[in-house]
Amino acid sequence: MVALNRILTVEEMKAVAQRRVPKMFFEYADSGSYTEGTYRTNESDFSKILFNQKVAVNLEGRNLKVKMLGKEIAMPVAIAPAATGGMQVADGEIKAARAAEKYGIPFSLSTMSVCSIEDIAENTSAPFWFQLYVMRDRDFINRLIDRAKAAKCSALILTMDLQILGQRHKDIRNGLSTPPKFTPYSIWQMMQHPLWCLRMLGTRRHTFRNIVGHVSGDHDLASLSAWTASQFDPTLNWADVKWIKERFGGPVIVKGVLDADDAQAALDNGADAIVVSNHGGRQLDGAPSTIRVLPEIVDRVGHKTEIYLDSGIRSGQDVLKALAYGAKSTFIGRPMLYGLGAGGEAGVTRVLDILQKEIDTTMALCGERDVANMGLHNIYSNDLPPRNAPAPYSR
Repeated sequence: MVALNRILTVEEMKAVAQRRVPKMFFEYADSGSYTEGTYRTNESDFSKILFNQKVAVNLEGRNLKVKMLGKEIAMPVAIAPAATGGMQVADGEIKAARAAEKYGIPFSLSTMSVCSIEDIAENTSAPFWFQLYVMRDRDFINRLIDRAKAAKCSALILTMDLQILGQRHKDIRNGLSTPPKFTPYSIWQMMQHPLWCLRMLGTRRHTFRNIVGHVSGDHDLASLSAWTASQFDPTLNWADVKWIKERFGGPVIVKGVLDADDAQAALDNGADAIVVSNHGGRQLDGAPSTIRVLPEIVDRVGHKTEIYLDSGIRSGQDVLKALAYGAKSTFIGRPMLYGLGAGGEAGVTRVLDILQKEIDTTMALCGERDVANMGLHNIYSNDLPPRNAPAPYSR
């Protein structure tokens, strides 16, 4: 058994989670669509960016705090909405929310979470953010928004890039479902992890609790799965941002932006902030990494709104690179899920400790005392090709 305080990187946390979580759920967290090319590029493109080291600078009194939507947070990191956190470990989303609250950073709950909006509200005291998938059943969506308001969610994250579900080969091969279907293969996977099973037996939260009991025809697994698969709305468009914002009555963050024109459209239709995101490489395989497209989106709308970045953050160095290129803050999804799988609430806290230490140390070695001062002057070079570079000539 590896002690969490001996884990020094997010990659090490990932390795521990892989040993402790049944394959179908670990690979749900750690997979991309089709070839997984974008999933890999999200990470590898960060490694192509080099820092500019500075010395002989007074480094006392360093500050990692920034503001997101006007509220000061402990460091430029928020917990991203991630489905099935409650299948990485029992009551996973509650545990992640508690870790975020204690750390002083935002927690975002997914529509497709195992723990419900009400579960989070009952087990935490800090306002949290709720991520919305727009379904065909608009009455259900209106009720879902009202539930988020009743739980005093302080912001709504509207994900725009899941009108059509990208195919994830690992999920299909693993027969993934929530709750798990009891097939010989899934039973064998779970039997390899008796502690995980024991903890799951100790909770009543095993399915999509934001949906179960709140839509018609969801009385069994088969009907719930069919309803969910048929409900992602391909007609979602920018005009929907307006009615969602009006219904919610608070800040709306638009997530899933990779294009400067889309960023402008989001603002034109009422978005209060933007998340540059490719869904962690789980939707359009072959899309560019988020760090590659960030500069042009910042150039277009960065003076008008707060821009955040997710997809590919695996270290504090990655966080600082995103800030240097103009992001106000970042979101972490997979690192949070790895922490849950490896050690529940304590695992997520350890991930945040790792990121905080990396941010602080790297910022200092770049000659900065305030994380808000990170900019292009802190970047030595990058090997990222221009986004619109011409294709190489071939016969």
